[in-house]
Amino acid sequence: MVFQHSQEIWRDFPELVPGVIATDGIASDATVDEQVETYSRLAYGRLTTATESELPEIRAWRQTFSRMGLKPTQYRCASESLLRRFRKEGSLPRIHPLIDLCNAISLAYAIPIAVFDRSRIHGSLEVRRATGDERYETFAGDMEHPEQGEVIFADDDGRAHARRWTNRQSGASAIRDSTRTVLIVTEAMHPTAAEDVQRLIADLATELRVLWPTTPATALLTHEAPRFELPAA
Repeated sequence: MVFQHSQEIWRDFPELVPGVIATDGIASDATVDEQVETYSRLAYGRLTTATESELPEIRAWRQTFSRMGLKPTQYRCASESLLRRFRKEGSLPRIHPLIDLCNAISLAYAIPIAVFDRSRIHGSLEVRRATGDERYETFAGDMEHPEQGEVIFADDDGRAHARRWTNRQSGASAIRDSTRTVLIVTEAMHPTAAEDVQRLIADLATELRVLWPTTPATALLTHEAPRFELPAA
């Protein structure tokens, strides 16, 4: 299995910095309260001096959404949506220990993190523009077709595992209690993205090793080295 961004995406968004983690051994019985508290506290500290829309990480994604022809206040990147809810409610709902951990780290860094169940991805996964024929399954089980030209995460079977880039993931590859092998993707566009994404994937890989019996494979992708070949599941 290979994860990559299309050459068209790299051409149109040269400031893109993606980080990738592949790991197995995930289970739903881990306790992540301490990690969630630590990273939530970091996020709270940032939000005491600025709203989420003022953070450079979020501003960069808002500009990216505008360039894609999307209204940034209608379609938000995942990290902005999390920060917005966290600021209003003071916490996030618990879903699964891996999702809870990734959401908390996403809050702290203000960078979106996508988490996929690898067993539900057919072949390789590419971030590319949609043809309009791809199938996207919502969390409610409804089927949609992304608009032609929309940036999606697409597998070899024509399934879209995320719509509008970092806006909304699919229910098809969502993490479940039965999930064991995962692909984690984080992407940023702001000026210090290279340093921040590198720190984010290092922090997340460390937490994964502490919480589960796993040895994560990580990579920071670039236009010159855009492919991440995942180890066998």
